[in-house]
Amino acid sequence: MTRILTVAAAQLGPIQRDENRASAVARMIELMRQAKGHGADLVVYPEAALTAFFPHWWIEDEDEIDSYFESAMPGNETAPLFAEAQRLGIGFHLGYCELAFEEGRKRRFNTAILVDKTGAIVGKYRKIHLPGHPEHRPDAPFQNLEKCYFETGNLGWPVWRTMDANLGMMICNDRRWPESYRSMGLQDVELIVLGYNTPKHNPPAPDHDRLGNFHNQLVMQAGAYQNASWVVGVAKAGLEAGVDQIGGSCIIAPTGEVVAQAVTEGDELVVARCDMDLGKSYKNSTFNFAKHREPEMYRLIVERKGAMGPEGG
Repeated sequence: MTRILTVAAAQLGPIQRDENRASAVARMIELMRQAKGHGADLVVYPEAALTAFFPHWWIEDEDEIDSYFESAMPGNETAPLFAEAQRLGIGFHLGYCELAFEEGRKRRFNTAILVDKTGAIVGKYRKIHLPGHPEHRPDAPFQNLEKCYFETGNLGWPVWRTMDANLGMMICNDRRWPESYRSMGLQDVELIVLGYNTPKHNPPAPDHDRLGNFHNQLVMQAGAYQNASWVVGVAKAGLEAGVDQIGGSCIIAPTGEVVAQAVTEGDELVVARCDMDLGKSYKNSTFNFAKHREPEMYRLIVERKGAMGPEGG
């Protein structure tokens, strides 16, 4: 019997600095209701979906930094989203900034959770590939301070069995690294969901700007095809707190084909019926890992972090 999971990519337009969580949650609930009307089983929201993307500016006050983080999930302001999901019988993925108290200290992570149709959290992921820089750059048009405000994720890339499928998560910059996909591919992942906040302008390399949308889609299509998995990427898009961000939220099949894509930079829902068995023919042929992979030949990937040229080169 075919396993169909109807997935809705719930792109958000910008959330400005003065917009509160209640307003953001209300927008997400409206998209969730639309998704239910399309028969969706799962709604995917963006990275850091509850507030403006604060790593784009320099903040010195610790209390102000903490104000962008959630110390409980659900909390008072996010509880309505969980309640509506439970009422509708729909699962969701949510990206947010997590304030944790572990190992006797306060820790900050860029986090995503997977919530099933009963409203229960069944999975958590913390972003591993943090982009940008840890120091303030006053001459830059905007900051990219994830390395300042977040710690590197410490949960790896688990895959969860839920909604009759194998689901995994990554966040934003993780999508640019093949290790992210392959770590889950080796766990027979069938659907990878992710959110992103991606500026149109790249200050360290402005010549890349014209390729921003192309690169965004390229890496997700490659990851989907090479691991025979569905990939759903969802943006927070548009002009947010002075930073213009790409849209392009999309649903990509294990074939590498884009089957649904957003056309605006505002709140927008795109939906696709995703056959969780579609990747099997690829996993049993071209990407039969057990038959064709040679892990002993790849040791350099985990033994060396940075690139080094050959001796004498």
